[in-house]
Amino acid sequence: MQPEHGLSREWLEADGLGGFASGTDSGIRTRRYHALLLASRHPPADRFVLVNGFDAWVETAGGKFPVTCQRYAPGVISPSDAVRPRRFEAEPWPRWTFSLPDGTSLEQEIFVRHESPTVCLRWRPSPRSAGSILWVRPFFSGRDLHALHHENPAFRFDSELWGTGLLWRPYEGVPGIGALYSGEFELRPEWYRSFVYEEERARGFDYQEDLASPGLFRFDLEKGDAVLVLTAVMPEDSSASQAHSALPTFDAHFTAELKRRRAFASRLHRSAEAYLVRRGKGKTIIAGYPWFADWGRDTFISLRGLCLATRRVSEAREILLEWVGALSQGMLPNRFPDSGGSPEYNSADASLWFVVAVQEFFRASKGRRPVLAVADRRRLEAAVEAILEGYTRGTRYGIRMDEDGLLRCGEAGAQLTWMDVKVGDWVVTPRIGKPVEIQALWLNALAIGSGISRRWEDALLRGRRSFEARFWNEEQGCLFDVVDVDHEPGATDASFRPNQIYAVGGLPLALLEGERARRVVDAVEAHLLTPFGLRSLAPGEPDYKPRYEGGAMERDGAYHQGTAWPYLMGPFVEAWVRVRGEMDRAASHAEARRRFLEPLLANLDSFGMGHLPEIADAEPPHTPRGCPFQAWSLAEVLRLSEEVLLPEKAKRVVRPRRRFPFLTPSED
Repeated sequence: MQPEHGLSREWLEADGLGGFASGTDSGIRTRRYHALLLASRHPPADRFVLVNGFDAWVETAGGKFPVTCQRYAPGVISPSDAVRPRRFEAEPWPRWTFSLPDGTSLEQEIFVRHESPTVCLRWRPSPRSAGSILWVRPFFSGRDLHALHHENPAFRFDSELWGTGLLWRPYEGVPGIGALYSGEFELRPEWYRSFVYEEERARGFDYQEDLASPGLFRFDLEKGDAVLVLTAVMPEDSSASQAHSALPTFDAHFTAELKRRRAFASRLHRSAEAYLVRRGKGKTIIAGYPWFADWGRDTFISLRGLCLATRRVSEAREILLEWVGALSQGMLPNRFPDSGGSPEYNSADASLWFVVAVQEFFRASKGRRPVLAVADRRRLEAAVEAILEGYTRGTRYGIRMDEDGLLRCGEAGAQLTWMDVKVGDWVVTPRIGKPVEIQALWLNALAIGSGISRRWEDALLRGRRSFEARFWNEEQGCLFDVVDVDHEPGATDASFRPNQIYAVGGLPLALLEGERARRVVDAVEAHLLTPFGLRSLAPGEPDYKPRYEGGAMERDGAYHQGTAWPYLMGPFVEAWVRVRGEMDRAASHAEARRRFLEPLLANLDSFGMGHLPEIADAEPPHTPRGCPFQAWSLAEVLRLSEEVLLPEKAKRVVRPRRRFPFLTPSED
């Protein structure tokens, strides 16, 4: 049941609003983010952990049998005699099966209702459960998802009637907790102190928490299944709404949710939906669970795989139009703070990825129903024009088009590319000047803009000539990572990084062809490729870090200095098949699936079940690290599987019609 690297596998149930339930297959919470009911007050931000978990045990004629346990300081597992699950299944939602010492069995399942801050639990006894009683003690907090909770006199244990259930409002201004259940509730308030979260300890963060328990749910298993439905009630809902009886409510949730999940084309398609969430009147993409919110760069990279490759074109439209409303000075936000507040615009590439996503969306929406409204197309095209104008004229952080047609960006103390770690005043990889992937994105954006207005053609041609003349590093047979470093004309950074792959793959317009393109792809494969994606820096470079581990400072220092990134497998594989051309195309695509895609898919259950992680160690065994559920990691696998690589038995390719004059037929 445990993966080879020894970490607990994690499961995720997302609600489509930014909230979720999450935990481990062992049942022991290892992160502050593991929770039973975690809800967003203003989707997808302002998130609160309301119900952290629970203890459960069964009393039969043969004795008392705990089926859950907790880790407490100083590392004690209690109760020590808890029954370990005989089987765990992640599909269609988390389900545990326990074999009790007296010969009876118990099945426990948890699922979250889509587009509702509601989690449903059911315990199903075996037929031999006469006289058996199930006890469930929930653990409450009512804290920000990034915080920890500690015993305090302000917590309110008292409840109020809520239709046929109960409602707790633990703190003023925090969402309440509504409960519907098939058994009885006994008021027995207690503080449970010093829960230990091992993943937080390993990451160098505070790792102990106190939780409040208002009492016990009691279920007579002789009467049938025990069900418990927990839902978040927002503070603005001042009156407790009338609720229906518990069993029909659970059954309705169960039937609807099972039907919805069975409609997906595959497990990957179903996992993709976890990242599509509501924002305002539209939608956005959560960058990763459990701690990320929605980031601009991640959203527009991920949109191509999560929405377009899965034929969810309407959702793509909602996402793009929602983000247009945040356009400022030619820039889209790098991220929206999780607690709300003003968006942050410290990104040179988020806006350029938006332009690419718009072009891909136009292509995917052509001929589909509903037809893209003229007003929506004009609004998106106007946003593309505004971005190009802002970047040409000049905007925040020194971002502007230079005389050579390339894009310069960066100021001291700012991190503008995807290699964006900053610790205090230390920017680990500043990359001030003209980073290679920013130029690839900029020239793609100009090509796309030229399909809207011919006024961008001269800048595109000038920029392409400059790129070809200035970025090639003949000595190493690859591209420089940055030219005009620190805005010093002619200064170059020859660090061998994966960013150069975007000049060959991952974008509609390839900037390199022929021998140079092949040399770049071969060098990247030789120095950066791992089964979990591309390393962020080649072994042998002065700052190379083989492992992503230690405290926050050590991890941040390794984040983009060798650590492997699964999402970069997308542009690499696309580049790999591009440089092999049209000869025996089906064979090269089949080889790419076998060599690059299948090893990634083999890890779908190694860390975050049904998903792919944010990062992995640069060196074997390439332990998965960081965020266990990462949007762009899954998105790029979907894009490769559904859009880039031919089906294994494909005989021919139907090419889409050209839209942009500067893109070759094989690129558009």
